[in-house]
Amino acid sequence: MTRLWTAILALAMSIMALDSAWAEAGNDAEQPDSYTPNRGFRLAESDKGTLNLRIFAYIRYLNQLGLDSTYTDAFGNTSSVDRRQDILFQKVNIQFDGWLMSPKLRYLGYVWTSNTSQGLGAQVVVGGNLNYDVDPHLTVGGGIDALPGVRATEGNFPFWLTVDNRLMADEFFRPSYTMGIWARGKVVDGLSYRAMLGNNLSQLGVDAGQLDNKLNTLATALVWYPTTGEYGTRAGFGDLDHHEQVATRLGTHFTRSTEDRQGQPDTDAFENVQVRLSDGSVIFKPGLFGTGIQVERLDYHMVSADAGAKYRGLSLEGEYYWRWLNGFSGAGTEGLPFDELTDTGFQLQASAMVVPATLQLYASGSKIFGDFGDPWETRAGVNWTPWQNYVVRWNLEYLHSNRSPVGALSLPYVVGGNGDTWYSSFQVNF
Repeated sequence: MTRLWTAILALAMSIMALDSAWAEAGNDAEQPDSYTPNRGFRLAESDKGTLNLRIFAYIRYLNQLGLDSTYTDAFGNTSSVDRRQDILFQKVNIQFDGWLMSPKLRYLGYVWTSNTSQGLGAQVVVGGNLNYDVDPHLTVGGGIDALPGVRATEGNFPFWLTVDNRLMADEFFRPSYTMGIWARGKVVDGLSYRAMLGNNLSQLGVDAGQLDNKLNTLATALVWYPTTGEYGTRAGFGDLDHHEQVATRLGTHFTRSTEDRQGQPDTDAFENVQVRLSDGSVIFKPGLFGTGIQVERLDYHMVSADAGAKYRGLSLEGEYYWRWLNGFSGAGTEGLPFDELTDTGFQLQASAMVVPATLQLYASGSKIFGDFGDPWETRAGVNWTPWQNYVVRWNLEYLHSNRSPVGALSLPYVVGGNGDTWYSSFQVNF
């Protein structure tokens, strides 16, 4: 009993010493345990740095039983479609961020897991990045980040109309996450830029030994907010912020990369599916274009342009994509019947807050015009934000897909999906 009371006394004295040290630090700004919606909790703060904790997670019910059971691609190959119905604690993203030694030097570290992908190499990711704010016109950084090749990879996740999935055309054309270096900032008020030099289009599941030594993946973005100089929380989709003046944005993006067949011999591995044909075929699949033909390397180029407007809970936003692939190399590629493959497409999204900051209805759709098919989709959904912010959200969506060329376990759509899908998600993002 004496030892117990001694331990309790020692613990109490330690807590008092910690409180005293905190007071001596002279921190008169935001105190630990303070909370900012969507920025998380402040765990620690001193004149040498800060530490914040933020968590994003959601539970999802998915019903794909309305899809056709088989799919025939542009080459006449028929395969089964895995139609799922399940309830999953789909994703958890735990983030730690703040600054060190100077408020200009900022860090981000996170643990990211997609629980539908249990057992796959990229199911759990530990990553982050470092940034230094030189001035409002220039921030430089390095680490893991999204290549800013489309609007949805500019850093506005998860402030989307859907929960954690892009429209079909956006998923088909976009670059993904990789390691690299970048610069961003404002040119003048209302006009900003981003540029990133990365290892490849998607480094999820790719180790350093699978990468080439070219450093030729580049993505850029230039965004203009001509009316109000801003576009709401993280420049996301929809107008939960309820703009009293019309907020507008115009954006343009460019991406180029030399890509090769990185996961060998398992050509359907996750790391190989960033470049697909418009029928969903992985372009690096052996014999896809004929016996003895194997595409090992290609040059990827993609341009996108987007525009949007928000006003009093209403939003209308769209994006156009143009991708061209050339520079094919590998066994038998001199016999390919083409020198270049070109695909174009678009997406449109409209939303309305029928109850301000609480209940939102939206409709969206996208289409691809490709050399191997013209897939499309339509969607309609509802978002309920009971605390009138982005911290807690319930979403219900109906999705009709026509020969989807993209899909993954983490997404509500599947490659070859043709028919109806319902899903519902309950999300927290504090």
